[in-house]
Amino acid sequence: MSCNSFNVKRISSALLTWTAICALSVLSACSSTPDKPAPTALADFKAQLDVRKAWSVQLNPVAPPLTAALTNGQLAIASTQGLVTVLNADTGAESWRVALNTPLTAGIGSDGIRFAVITQSNELIALSQGKVIWKVKLPALSFTAPFVAGGRVFVLTADRTVMAFDGASGQQLWRQQRTGDALVLKQSGILTSFQDNLLVGLSGRLVALNPANGLTKWELSIGASRGTNEVERLVDLVSGVSRVNNTICARAFQTAVTCADANLGRTLWTRSAQGFVGLAATANAVFGAESDSKLMAWNSSTGKVLWQSEALRFRGLTAPVASDGQLIVGDELGWLHWIDTQNGQTVARIQIDASGIAMPALRHGKTWVVVTRSGLVQALRAE
Repeated sequence: MSCNSFNVKRISSALLTWTAICALSVLSACSSTPDKPAPTALADFKAQLDVRKAWSVQLNPVAPPLTAALTNGQLAIASTQGLVTVLNADTGAESWRVALNTPLTAGIGSDGIRFAVITQSNELIALSQGKVIWKVKLPALSFTAPFVAGGRVFVLTADRTVMAFDGASGQQLWRQQRTGDALVLKQSGILTSFQDNLLVGLSGRLVALNPANGLTKWELSIGASRGTNEVERLVDLVSGVSRVNNTICARAFQTAVTCADANLGRTLWTRSAQGFVGLAATANAVFGAESDSKLMAWNSSTGKVLWQSEALRFRGLTAPVASDGQLIVGDELGWLHWIDTQNGQTVARIQIDASGIAMPALRHGKTWVVVTRSGLVQALRAE
């Protein structure tokens, strides 16, 4: 496991002083790690989809763990340096923008009315109609986009605190905290909803909270600590859960993929897996990329491996996204790949730009919206 493949942070005191670290037991390996393997060359394929650009907009650079939000036809994107832009997802036309003039660590979350981001100085900022409406200081850093729903803004900080704020005023409504290891991932975690539950990843557990008061409804173990050093013992859930009917599937960093019945709070199956990006699913299969960018497909009911593909190994894949029979994944060289859900074969591909795909694609109607690290935003139609 290369120190280049992920980033971690340590809580060094009760005052939450943070320093970037590699665990002491692997410092020598970090300094002597050879260059990572060369990306697998793209092989010829028989195109089965015609990919065309619907619109394109150039914004400011965007780096993970920042994500975009697409709600009610509004596409919200926050740049690394704090430029928040809202576009019409049908045309790419700009609705409004706000320059916060401060670097961001997490965002953007939106319900189509309010938008929320988190700054490097641990400040939660809420916006609406092109204006900042309130700011709140958080107790710790956050790398997870705020979740905005039901008139509230929910936040997951890196010290495993979950907080809820009134969307209109910023007043804190409730707060829950879990203890855990001092080491946490410097990447987006799980903060989303299922029916009337707030789903949160806390260490290696998927927890369903009552969004009204933060009380726990159920929780499941997704991954367990393993290994002999701090980095290998790190247990955290990564953003990008798949949801099909009542089945929720989630990934524990470099440990496992687990699917569960979210109505009953019961595990359906668990399989060992070595990835660190989220999952996608259809009614029949769950899809994920391993840490070496090997694509995997598991049977959604049993967890049995359906297929695996090494065609994109070492290309630095994003989490896959599945919609309307299409499976799409981006890579760090700026290519988008459409994959046959039945066998893992490439059915279409296009390069957006060489800066790399910054986040999983978003589905809007018949188009896919993709954002690159340079801030290029494109809507693509594949038919």
